[in-house]
Amino acid sequence: MSHRMPKCSIAVLKRTIHRDLIDEYAETACRDLDRCECFEVGDSFIVDPAAVPEEPLTRSPSAWADIRQTILPVTCGSDLPGMNRPGTMITGCTDWLRPVILKVETMRYE
Repeated sequence: MSHRMPKCSIAVLKRTIHRDLIDEYAETACRDLDRCECFEVGDSFIVDPAAVPEEPLTRSPSAWADIRQTILPVTCGSDLPGMNRPGTMITGCTDWLRPVILKVETMRYE
């Protein structure tokens, strides 16, 4: 009997930027950074956690590495403490100068 992991939907909720941190900590050549160019608010993706992601998640390998840490527990049935929606977690890319905030939801099989 095989167990198949449910897929997840991922939605981009926010693209943020911390201009104050960029101004204080980024090298001069990086001070013109803007919001992440890999994603737009409203983008959504369906992901099979057992497979290599397809475009557009591969545009940002570091974002995928961060997101994957959230996808695995969600697809295994874990819930983030304090969340009011079972099977839903909020996560993000750890580019803390210009993070992207994402919602991950388990797609339950019927």
